[in-house]
Amino acid sequence: MTSSLYEQIYDREDRLLQPEIRRSREEISWLLADDFVEFGSSGGIFNKLQVVEELPHSPAVPVIIEDFQVKVFAPDVVLATYRAVKTNESREEMRNSLRSSIWKFLDGRWQMVFHQGTRTKEQTLPVSG
Repeated sequence: MTSSLYEQIYDREDRLLQPEIRRSREEISWLLADDFVEFGSSGGIFNKLQVVEELPHSPAVPVIIEDFQVKVFAPDVVLATYRAVKTNESREEMRNSLRSSIWKFLDGRWQMVFHQGTRTKEQTLPVSG
């Protein structure tokens, strides 16, 4: 796997976590394949239309990507896995989820065809005093 492929997929995953991208139906639609499916960390199953319509209205929470990896299944199909760490404004509580996404090279660009989020145990950071 080339570092540029790793960087391209990381960039797209990171973009989907950014508040300004999440508010843009056009950006979301461009990044997701028409047959996109998500198994959400909430337990729900969502298609592209649902995500494009609902994501812009979701609260934006800062997310940090950790342990990002890309596995190539075929020249035009890759799996991205990582840990997403969400912190609240006081940074006292952290919510982690494990994420996996399948990306396919379609219409001249990488598009997400599948995504799954799985919540992990919540952690409390020590309060500095």
